[in-house]
Amino acid sequence: MIIDINQADDPRLSDYVQLREVNLRRLLEEEHGLFIAEGDKVIRRAAEAGYEPRSFLLAPRWLETLADVLEKWPEAPVYLVTEDLAEQVTGFHVHRGALASYKRQPPADLDALLDSVQTGRIAIFDDIVDHTNVGAGFRAAAAMGVDAVLVTPTCADPLYRRSVKVSMGTVFQVPWTRLTSWPGDLAKLKAHGFTTAAFALTDDSITLDALTARHDEKLALIFGTEGHGLKPHVLAESELTVRIPMAGGVDSLNVASSAAVAFYATRP
Repeated sequence: MIIDINQADDPRLSDYVQLREVNLRRLLEEEHGLFIAEGDKVIRRAAEAGYEPRSFLLAPRWLETLADVLEKWPEAPVYLVTEDLAEQVTGFHVHRGALASYKRQPPADLDALLDSVQTGRIAIFDDIVDHTNVGAGFRAAAAMGVDAVLVTPTCADPLYRRSVKVSMGTVFQVPWTRLTSWPGDLAKLKAHGFTTAAFALTDDSITLDALTARHDEKLALIFGTEGHGLKPHVLAESELTVRIPMAGGVDSLNVASSAAVAFYATRP
């Protein structure tokens, strides 16, 4: 259903209002159970992952490119706008001129998710507040074959527009859920046979090479917030503390970079 829109204040565009206002968007997206996909590749990957669209906001040039996606969901309205109008609505220049609003799915059950990993690795992102780092972390997890990602209660939303965009839609590919008790849920991981390894610079930490030499069948790799890293009580509840040896006087990497290195080193 294609609809031409000419006014930025058209109420039918409410899903797309002020996409850069993080607090406003969090409230709106939680209330309506939606997330925004930006760019044709991300829109397509969300559709392929089975997410149901609420609507599309497109410049006319994308009608042909996304025709197969639009045909799959004929009941979802397609709002055609100029790129200038899209910028007025969203609050930023929509470089690729293509957005979609998708319905969120219920969160995965933690026990079922852990049961699904017979051997392998999961990642835990604790209190990572930068959406770019969350998206990059998911992209690294997908690229390196990590089986699942868990995010703690204070971690940024993996389905926020910026996270989704930076992940290039791989957030739809890697199974994930949000923990409700942290670090209490570490007990569940241990009960499911996971060795918990927290990445931090501590006096008792082992090297990443030492971790890989252990050949643990099931690993939970834990990464902390930008700047301060993991809190002491999280380290106390983890079985191992791990560091990545570095040269050149560098003491740490960006959290997404650290995760990528760890995912590569611990691959089967």
